[in-house]
Order: sequence, then structure tokens, then C-alpha cells
Amino acid sequence: MRSTEHAVHTLDRVDEPASARIARIVAGRRSRHRRHAVATVVLGVLVLALFAVALMVGNTFYTPDEVIRVILGETVPGASFTVGDLRLPRAVLAVLTGIAFGMAGVCFQTMLRNPLASPDIIGISNGAGAAAVFGIIVLSVNGPVVSLLALGGAVATALVIYLLSIKGGFAGTRLILIGIGVAAMLQSIISYMLSRAANWDIQTAMQWLTGSLNNASWERVLPMAIAAVVIVPLMLSQGRSLGALQLGDDSAAGLGIRVNATRLLLILGAVALLAFATAATGPIAFVAFMAGPIAARITGPGANLLLPSAFVGAALVLGGDLIGQFAFGTRYPVGVITGVVGAPYLIYLLIRTNRSGGSL
Repeated sequence: MRSTEHAVHTLDRVDEPASARIARIVAGRRSRHRRHAVATVVLGVLVLALFAVALMVGNTFYTPDEVIRVILGETVPGASFTVGDLRLPRAVLAVLTGIAFGMAGVCFQTMLRNPLASPDIIGISNGAGAAAVFGIIVLSVNGPVVSLLALGGAVATALVIYLLSIKGGFAGTRLILIGIGVAAMLQSIISYMLSRAANWDIQTAMQWLTGSLNNASWERVLPMAIAAVVIVPLMLSQGRSLGALQLGDDSAAGLGIRVNATRLLLILGAVALLAFATAATGPIAFVAFMAGPIAARITGPGANLLLPSAFVGAALVLGGDLIGQFAFGTRYPVGVITGVVGAPYLIYLLIRTNRSGGSL
């Protein structure tokens, strides 16, 4: 019965006038653009709301008026230190790292046409983690030096994976498989170093590996802010090219895209964002992995996902941090909360990908 109805509907579509067909296509495109715009604005408003809550809520509640006065530079007894020096850098760092994780994740997922092709899965986060743990346990360093090592580890891992994957021509599946293998190797190295470490070093290393905003400060915010100001507009300017790459190399080249140069630029931008974010907070679990698919469900098919994914990433980090701080009797790092949410989502996505194929 359904096949007969579908055949009749298809014949009706074939018989419709060209003008009606064009009008239907234009109306569908406008509807998709409207949905994308509305969804993006709603996600942006959600991030602003969570940001405001993060500044107001804590052991002491401060009114919006007091928060705004502190942000404008006024001295408000009690609030100036709590909001200006503790809550504000934490919330700003949460937004910046969430944007970076979300944008980097969806860039890889779109370019490789696979929702599992996230930096969490293909080893880049593990490279940053291995370098940081090496610095903490073997070199006995801390603070900015650990962040620099994590930054270098992420970039070096991404470079190795990319160079191995382009032998004989670039292939997304090959990059994913190589990345999974590299991730397993680096995780083994991390486990070995932790097994040989002193108890106090294990605690420091595990806190960093979990991903946390507890050490947020303006010194950590500044490098992340500079990276975001430089890289995020560059990534957004390549949104159309990223969408074309999703069609395949031949189709993208036919649309006038310089495939190799564009792919290299996008990879460098995504890796740089991921590296700076990981250096600032540690590898917050599954944010880069979840942001793109969630944004795709909200905005609908055919949309540019870079900005919506950035907002989803910021909302995940801000929301996860608020839940970790205030929802339970014990405070948990944000990485624990996102990990609890992300692990079941990974299982769901594996099942869905197996049924319908890999795409956002």
C-alpha cells in the first residue's frame, strides 16, 4: 500500500509544472534557512543564559545588577572578588573552550563525513594528554609548562596522523582508522606512566586528564581568547568550503574549491583550536564529539554547522560545569559530567551509524 502511494506521489511530482517545482524548491530552501537561523539564535541565547547563571549562582547569590556593575569595573563589596576573580574567568574560559571543542569536532566530522571522526576518537586529545602526563610525572613540571606540552602534543599527533593518512591519496576512512590506532597506543603510554608514578603525581595527572575548570584564571583565559579571536573567524569564513568537501573531493573541485589547500587550512584551524582548549582545561570528554551531531539535529539538514556547534559546545561545557558544581553533594569536574552524558551518546551513535551509514 505504501509503495503504491509513494509511486502515485512521485508521478504527481513528475507531472507538476516547472514553475511549481521551482517554487517548491525555493520554499523548501527558505524554510531550511529560517530554521537554521532561528535555531542558531536560540542556541546563542541559551549560552548567554547559562553564562549569566554561572556568574550569579554559587555559595552566595548575586543579582544581575551586581554582576553587571562588577563587569563594568565598579567595586562591589564581596562581589568584586567572587564574581570578577573567580566566577567570571571560569565562565569565560568555559565559553571559549566549548566553542573551540565544538567547532573543531564538527569540522573533522563534516570533512571526513563520519560523526565518529571526532578528536576524542581519533587520538588528538590523547596526544595532548600523553604530553601533559609526561610533563607532570617524568619532568615534574606544572602550570603553563604543562599547557605548552599539551599544545605541542596535540599538534604533533595531528601531524603524524595526517601524514600517515595521505600516503597514496587522502582518505577519510584511513585517517579515522589510523587515528583510532594512535589513540590506543597513546592511551597505553598514559596508563604505563600512571602505573609508575607517585601518588601525588597521579592525583595531579588525573585531574588534568579529566578536564576541569577548577584552575581557571585570567592567565589561562588570555591565550585561549587570542586563539579564538584569530582562528574562529577564519574557520567561519570557510563554512561553505567545508560543506562542499562533505560532497567528496571530485564534487568539491567541480564547485571551484581548492580541495587540498582548503582541507589543510581547516585541519590546521581545528587542531589549533583543540590544542589551545585542551591546554587550558584538559581534554573535556566528548564535547567535541557531541556538539556536531546535536547541532545537526537542531538545525536540520543541509545547514552550516560551525556556528551552531560552537554554541552547543559552549552550552555543554557551561551546563556541565554548573551541574558538576551544584547538582550533587560533592563537586565534580566538568569532564566527569560530559563523560557520563557522552558515553551513552557514543553507543547510540554507533548503533545509528551502523543502521543508516555515517553522516551528520
